[in-house]
Amino acid sequence: MKVNDQSLGEEISNAISHGIGAGLAIAGTVVLIIKSVHVGTAQDVVSASLYGSTLILLFLFSCIYHSLAHNRGKKVFRILDHCSIFLLILGTYIPVCLTLFNNALGWVIFGIMTAITVLGIVFNAINLEKWHKPSLILYLAMGWVSLLTIKPILDRINKIGIVYLIIGGIFYSLGVIFFKSKKKYMHFIWHLFVLAGAIFHFFFIYLYVYK
Repeated sequence: MKVNDQSLGEEISNAISHGIGAGLAIAGTVVLIIKSVHVGTAQDVVSASLYGSTLILLFLFSCIYHSLAHNRGKKVFRILDHCSIFLLILGTYIPVCLTLFNNALGWVIFGIMTAITVLGIVFNAINLEKWHKPSLILYLAMGWVSLLTIKPILDRINKIGIVYLIIGGIFYSLGVIFFKSKKKYMHFIWHLFVLAGAIFHFFFIYLYVYK
């Protein structure tokens, strides 16, 4: 049985993997918000909440998309699934820009990433097939722009924190190899790489941004 070019077994694996991710994202968001309340300002709490929300949405939309049969609802959630990638990239920048930096540089980066995210979501919503490949390039570019902020980040945290940040980015980037593959269960492997990348970035934010 095929469901959106993947077997039923593949779709079950895809749904379960990111269903677990959604559960972890909810738990992590609660813990992060509690910590931000104790160590930060109201702005820090909002930053943590926005980041956590984008993390939850990515895994939740992905889980629902892969759980649905091949129908109109699945097409809608496919668009939401791809749009949520833009949201999570922006969401991951938010604590860095508005809590760790909280200066002109942070707000400029936040503004640029927000603009790119809005454009990416609009283009994907209009024609996902046409913008699928450009969006993939844009995802990677948005993520690795963070390398330009390494020095100001190092001015505020120790080198171990940077390792968490870079390893997370590597997991996301290497996962694209499996995402592009048409072999069986490669999309499931991509999901595991996304989950690993998200976990490393969560601990980077939890341990080194909200400290």
